[in-house]
Amino acid sequence: MRAARLIKMVLLLQSRPSMTAAELARELEVSERTVTRDAQALSEAGVPVYADRGRAGGYRLIGGYRTRLTGLARGEAEALFLSGVPGALREMGLEDAASAARLKVSAALLPSLRDASRTAAQRFHLDAPGWFREPETPELLPAVAEAVWDDRVLAGRYRRGQEEAARVLEPYGLVLKAGVWYLCARVVPEGAFRTYRIDRFAGVEPLSERFRRDEDFDLPGFWAAQAERFARSLLRAEVVVRVSPAGLRLLPHAVDPVAARDARADAGEPDAEGWVVLTLRVESEEVALTQLTALGPEAEVLAPEPLRARFAEHALRLAQLYGRV
Repeated sequence: MRAARLIKMVLLLQSRPSMTAAELARELEVSERTVTRDAQALSEAGVPVYADRGRAGGYRLIGGYRTRLTGLARGEAEALFLSGVPGALREMGLEDAASAARLKVSAALLPSLRDASRTAAQRFHLDAPGWFREPETPELLPAVAEAVWDDRVLAGRYRRGQEEAARVLEPYGLVLKAGVWYLCARVVPEGAFRTYRIDRFAGVEPLSERFRRDEDFDLPGFWAAQAERFARSLLRAEVVVRVSPAGLRLLPHAVDPVAARDARADAGEPDAEGWVVLTLRVESEEVALTQLTALGPEAEVLAPEPLRARFAEHALRLAQLYGRV
C-alpha cells in the first residue's frame, strides 16, 4: 500500500513543477504529516525530493529527475481508452485504474503538454444517459465488468418476466446505450452470441475458468446488428402513407429510422407534385397514429382504412377546435 503511494507521489511531482504538502495530502488521501514522512523516505531511497520552506513552499524534484515507473499495465491501458466516459468508468469500478493511467501519461509528457487532460476536459464531455430519466447503476455491474476484463466465465441468473433462467456465459463486452448497460456474451455450451440487460441479472458469479476469446469478434459490429434486428422485430404492422417532399425529409425524425430507411428504399417514383407513396412498417396502428400525426399536413394515410378513418376524425376535431368547421 505504501509502495504504491510513494510511486504515485513521485509521479505527481514529476508531472508538476512543485506541490504543497496540502495538495499532495489531498491527492494521496493522507495527512500532511504522512506526506512529510513519505518525502523523507523517498529522499533516503535516492529520489531527489526537495522541500521548499515557508508559506509558499512545497515539494519538487530536482536535477531533472525522471522515474522509469511510467509503463502502463494492461488494465490501465484499457481503462485509458475509456477515460472520456468518467461515469462509465466509475460504474464499472475502473476509476482508480484510469486515474493511475492518466497520471503515468501526464508524467511521461513534455512539460508543455501536461495540461492536455485539463484542456481536453474543457472542450469535450460525454453525457451518456438519456433525458428525463434518472440513471441507475446496476448493482452487479462491477462484478460483470471484472469478468469481461479478465475473460472469466460467468454463471448468472437472468430474469425474463416473472421467471429466472440459469445461464453460463463467456462475457465478451459491455455496451452503455442511453444510460442502460448491456452484456454481449456467448452462451455455454450453445455457442451463440446474445445480448443481456445487466439490470435483469438476479445474481452473477465469476467462475475460476477462463475462456479463449474469439479474436474475430467485433463488438461494435455485433451491437449494431443486434440493435437493428431488435428494432425490426418491433415493427409488426404496415401502413401505406403518401408524403410530401417536406414529409419525406421529416420522416426519419417521426418514425423508427430503420423503418423510414426501408420505406424510402422501396418507394416508387414521386408524382408531379413530388409526393411519394410509402409502405411503412410500424409497431402498431396506435403507435402510427401518434408518430405520423407529427407530420401534420405533410402526410396522408391511405391504408389500412380504420387508421385512415382515425386520422380523418383527428383532423376534424382539430378543425373544430380551431373554429374552422
